[in-house]
This record gives sequence, structure tokens and C-alpha cells, in this order.
Amino acid sequence: MADDEFFQQQLPGARFRQVDLTGAHFEQVRLGGATFHDVDLSGVRFRNAWVRDVEIGGELVSLRIHGIDVVPLVEAELDRRHPERAALRPTDADGFRQAWAIVEELWAGTVARARALDPALLHEQVGGEWSFIETLRHLAFATDCWINRALLGDPSPWHPLDLPWDEAPAVPGVPHDRDVRPSLDEVLALRHDRMATMRGVVDGMTDERLDNVTGPVLEPGFPESESFPVREVLRVVLNEEWWHRHFAERDLDALTAGG
Repeated sequence: MADDEFFQQQLPGARFRQVDLTGAHFEQVRLGGATFHDVDLSGVRFRNAWVRDVEIGGELVSLRIHGIDVVPLVEAELDRRHPERAALRPTDADGFRQAWAIVEELWAGTVARARALDPALLHEQVGGEWSFIETLRHLAFATDCWINRALLGDPSPWHPLDLPWDEAPAVPGVPHDRDVRPSLDEVLALRHDRMATMRGVVDGMTDERLDNVTGPVLEPGFPESESFPVREVLRVVLNEEWWHRHFAERDLDALTAGG
């Protein structure tokens, strides 16, 4: 048996972290109840698979089931359930202004829901996901990354409450404090400041500017030193805003229901 072959081994509950399984072969392997987080499944093939109660969330580019790419079907269903999503894919400056107004309105309702809960619950994680407070902190970080840094050129726009994604590499000067527990009002003060920055950007945006690219920022940070289409930078922020509010609403439902 080859050194890299595992045969008739029992590994229930095993934890694989920062492991490269590219090109690995799984045959007669039980994966029931397994959890995959921050994994690259590009090019994965399942044959003779038993799929029941499987949940997939993430960046879905193409996913073929019995030869049918189901991603367009999923996107269409999301648009049906959430009609505002279509407006969050703008192509011109007026569209971006309208899209951001929708984001502001949606988040105002979500924050109002959160205020009605016990403040301690806003630090609770549902299913291992970010808490409501952590979600707001991450959105402030996303705005700092893509608007203040990439678009406006500030090499170090970070606030101490900014929260990068969990697997982000450590970069000097970029905060990553998961233990701090600020109040909702403290986080909202930061959040409102960053949202106002985005509002100022879209209010002053023109169609000509949308067709340009950002200047590279050479100092260490996120995103790294390269140029980006202005239109794509703004779309990244809109995408972050919609999805994280979607997740926040899901988790507020669970917290309201008591679990």
C-alpha cells in the first residue's frame, strides 16, 4: 500500500486544516455529517453519490447535476425571492446610486430588528457563523478594503474594530481582534461612517469614472497592490452588503426563535 493511501481506516470526527487534497480519490468513503468550510471544490467530480439533506453555500460559478448547470436556476430563484437583487447589479452611475439606497433601506430594517433583541444575543454565533456585531465589523472592513483603500487610495484605512475574514493572513497594521465585544452603538458609529463614505462615492460617480480603473496601492494590506475596474470595486461592496445582510437576517430569525 502506498504511503499516501488510506484503506479501511476509521477517522470519524477527524479535522483537516490547511491540508492539500488536490487530485485525491475517495471511494466507498462515508462523509455523512461532514462540514466543509473555506474549501476549494473546483473540478470535483461525484459519481454514484448518495446526496440527501446536503447544504452548499459559497461562490457558485458552475455546478452541474446530471449534466445540468443548476447555478442559473439558483440565481433565478434567489431573484424571485428577493426582487431587489436585480437592482444590485447596476451598470451605470444612476444604477449604483439606486442600488446603494436599497442597501441603506434594507440594513435600516435589519438593525431595527437587532435593537429589539437582548444586546447579549448580538454577540451570539449561530451555527458557527459570525455574530451580528461581527458581521457589521466585517462590513466596515470590506468598505475600508474596497472603497477607502482600493478606490480612494488610502493605504491604511483600518479601524481597530475592523474584522477581516477568518482565514485572512496576518498583515502588520491590519486589525484582527475576534475577542473584543463592542456594543451595537459603538459598531454602528463605525458602520454609519463607512456607509456615508460609500454614499459620497456613489453620489459623485459618473459613467466615465465607472469605465476607469483604480490606481495600485503598494503598501501591505487588502486588497494587494493591483488595479481594479471601478465598476467591479463597487459591485464587490454591493455583493458583500447583500449577502451578509441575508445571513444576518437568517441568524436573527434563529435568535428570535430561541436558537
